[in-house]
Formats: sequence, structure tokens, C-alpha cells
Amino acid sequence: MTVEPSSPEGANLGAPAQTPSSPQKGMFGITGTGDVSGFGGLVRPRHEVVGSPKPYGGYFDEVTDALEEAYPGFADAVEKVVVDRDELTLHIVPERIAEVAQIMRDDDSLRFELCSSVSGVDYLNSDARRLHVTYHLASMTYRRRVRLEVAVPAGGSVPTVTSVYPTADWQERETYDMFGVIFTGHPNLTRVLMPDDWEGHPQRKDYPLGGVPVEYKGAEIPPPDQRRVYQ
Repeated sequence: MTVEPSSPEGANLGAPAQTPSSPQKGMFGITGTGDVSGFGGLVRPRHEVVGSPKPYGGYFDEVTDALEEAYPGFADAVEKVVVDRDELTLHIVPERIAEVAQIMRDDDSLRFELCSSVSGVDYLNSDARRLHVTYHLASMTYRRRVRLEVAVPAGGSVPTVTSVYPTADWQERETYDMFGVIFTGHPNLTRVLMPDDWEGHPQRKDYPLGGVPVEYKGAEIPPPDQRRVYQ
């Protein structure tokens, strides 16, 4: 005797099997963009980043209060303090970034001994200061993290922090290479990823899409601007 397996209550036995969206047509009904990922044309609204009110919570109040006490120019140097997704960001006037970094490292109440990362961000069409540089600082003494951020126009300059954080040497070079931010006072501000004679800065959002053909296991992959899906 053969027993048919039971089906879940309410299951539609006559419905055809669901097939995943074709990568040739995209998902979500997006058409005409040349982007077969399905995400072309989706727009994520941008919100203006405003300062957060006190109290910030956690150790964030202790960090900002200690910096304000140790640094007389706090009010003129810090444009705003933002707490978002349980992260603390101090937006600094570009000309003051090295001074603030020095205090963040040396003050006994702060002791952010390590600059773990320096990176760039391009907020194209946001405002005149579209290029942002972010510095991720870590305190191994107090097990804390904080982000410093400055904003400059395209072709703008920022004082180097290499005299405070030697780890920023090649990170600033990479940010210069990819985004074109000039770090004044850097001991050797040259390209680190692209050839010395390369024109432009590849991670700017208005950088033209292009490239060179790549050979991989006997096959040749054309440059991005010549692939069918981008036509």
C-alpha cells in the first residue's frame, strides 16, 4: 500500500513552481538601465546629517567632555557630534584635524593610541565639500573607538596626521590616490595603487567607467565599459 505524503494545510497543489528572477531581466521590475543585477534605478533617499543632542549615551559623553576640557579650541574645531548606529563621529574643521588627533592620542582621559584606518568618501552632488576623510581611532587603554571626519571640496587639502599616527602614512597616500585629497605636510605623498602618471582618481563617483581587458583561464574578459550589460 502506498501512502501519499501529506501537504501543509492551505498549500496550493496546483500552483506552478516558482522560478528565480532571470539575471538577464533583473529583479523588482527594473528595466532599461543596462544593469542586470536588478538594483539599477533603485534610489535610497539621503538625509542631512545633523548633530546629536546630549546626552549621547555610553562612553561618548566621557570622550567629548574630556576632549572639550583638554582642548581649548574645541568649540571652533568641532563642527558637530553625531551618534548613529551606536557609533560616535566628531566632524572636525579640516585645518584642525592634526591638533585634535594630538589631543585624542596624548590626553590621559582619552588615550586613543591607534589610528586603525584613514579612508575617503565621495558624496557627489551633496554640497561644495563633497569629499570626506574619515579617521578611525582606537583606545587600547580604555577599549573605545571613535571616528573623526573632515570634509573638503574636490582638490581640497587636509593637514597630515602622520606625525601623530605613523600608521596613517600609506593610508593617506591611498586616500590621495583614490580620491585626490591632498595631505599637506605628508613626507611622501605619491600614488600607492595606481601608476605615477595615472590621470584622475578612480574612487570618485564621477570617474568614467573604463578599464583594460583581463585574461583569465584562457578567456578574455572585456573592460567594464565594453561589456554587453553596460551598453
